[in-house]
Amino acid sequence: MGVQENGNKYRRMDAAGNEEDNSLTQSPEQEEGFDKSGSTRKYVLACAFFASLNSVLLGYDVGVMSGAIIFIKEDLKITEVQQEVLVGILSIISLFGSLAGGKTSDVLGRKWTIALAAIVFQSGAAIMTLAPSFAVLIIGRLLAGVGIGFGVMIAPLYIVEISPSIARGSLTSFPEIFINLGILLGYISNYAFSRLPAHINWRVMLGVGILPSVFIALALFVIPESPRWLVMQGRIDEARLVLSKTNESVKEVEERLAEIQVAAGSDNAEKNEEKAVWREIINPSPAVRKMLITGCGIQCFQQITGIDATVYYSPTIFKGAGIKGNNELLAATVAVGFTKTIFILIAIILIDKVGRKPLLYVSTIGMTICLLSLSLSLTFLGNGQLGIALAILSVCGNVAFFSVGIGPVCWVLSSEIFPLRLRAQASALGAVGSRVSSGAIAMSFLSVSHAITVGGTFFVFSLISALSVAFVYKCVPETKGKSLEQIEMLFQDEREWPVGEVELGDTERLVENR
Repeated sequence: MGVQENGNKYRRMDAAGNEEDNSLTQSPEQEEGFDKSGSTRKYVLACAFFASLNSVLLGYDVGVMSGAIIFIKEDLKITEVQQEVLVGILSIISLFGSLAGGKTSDVLGRKWTIALAAIVFQSGAAIMTLAPSFAVLIIGRLLAGVGIGFGVMIAPLYIVEISPSIARGSLTSFPEIFINLGILLGYISNYAFSRLPAHINWRVMLGVGILPSVFIALALFVIPESPRWLVMQGRIDEARLVLSKTNESVKEVEERLAEIQVAAGSDNAEKNEEKAVWREIINPSPAVRKMLITGCGIQCFQQITGIDATVYYSPTIFKGAGIKGNNELLAATVAVGFTKTIFILIAIILIDKVGRKPLLYVSTIGMTICLLSLSLSLTFLGNGQLGIALAILSVCGNVAFFSVGIGPVCWVLSSEIFPLRLRAQASALGAVGSRVSSGAIAMSFLSVSHAITVGGTFFVFSLISALSVAFVYKCVPETKGKSLEQIEMLFQDEREWPVGEVELGDTERLVENR
């Protein structure tokens, strides 16, 4: 569907969106006399790559802490409760960064919020590396959490605003890819440095995470500011210049610029009516309420199905399955890291070809099966070779299904479904939901596992994952190939939820094609 301004309102065009599709398929040679599609794609790809570097920091921290905590516990003599706090506090405290990230990105711009996120995180990482006690370690962890809160909110927001609609899903998946790459690097670091003395190895593991800051500093000389933010600041010529680098023709640049100006003009009109952003979020219209439920709901389901417990505590899970020895435990986690990274690469290929909703169906259904399998193997198969094999297979299967669907799609959806006037704050709110859910799981996993066993805990996760399938069916629309302004129109029908164009039959065809 196309979107057009009529006074201060949007109205729908033809259902299939023929007008926009035609503009997207115009030959650049017909309009400019040369083909710049190759250079445009490379430039947009470079912007998405550099904007996603902060996500490596989050992934590395998650991966490295799963192994470092073993040696921190030995070196600093921390209790199990302190262990849970150390692991989970980063996610909880990151909500402050996510909450501040929306307003900060509106004031400083998307680009410099990315820089701020890196500076804050690296300060925390340096303190953790040199920490002489648990108290100092927590201080560094708090700083790192605030930086991660900024980072997980701003990267997908920046990419979704700079990407052309035909490639937005794949490019917005980059942060999730880099998170998985960071997790893999963290696992490898654990295994590589585990043979060092216990009072040194965990410091080296954490210290290696400071290195990406060099590349983030270089990225600031490459990536431009978001054209949508520039329009909101009245810097139209600068926005046009950025769009000329990210779109393939003059006509497309002008169409995109006009579309952004219409959205920004509508926002300004509403601001002139004194309807502030947070007031609209707190007291939303029916359409905005649906957007918030979809965006924040998918963020929460991403975490409460236990993915961070699987990643943070994979050594504990494998130990419960019967694997003995720290080196063997850490080697098994490397397999988990490789699986996550491989399947997130598959997701980036599929997300703009088959759509968001089929991937969500495959992901949530597959995770439910793997979580149930892990629960049964830990509960009934004991410490035998079959139990170990099934546990490793179930964990790898769980992270594979997560990475091919709800992992990347969650961030794509939460960044693209909100209108421009709400996008930064609503995306921040979704990130807060994700981080709080992650922290709650990480800080309670060991205690809950002692109460109902590790197998019982993963049975609960499997039930929650089954609920996520129903949530996807009821609340998530298909957004593939639509402009951000068209997606907004999907939620305008007050009579029913925007179920979208893709249902379970499409998922069956996706599985067959794969």
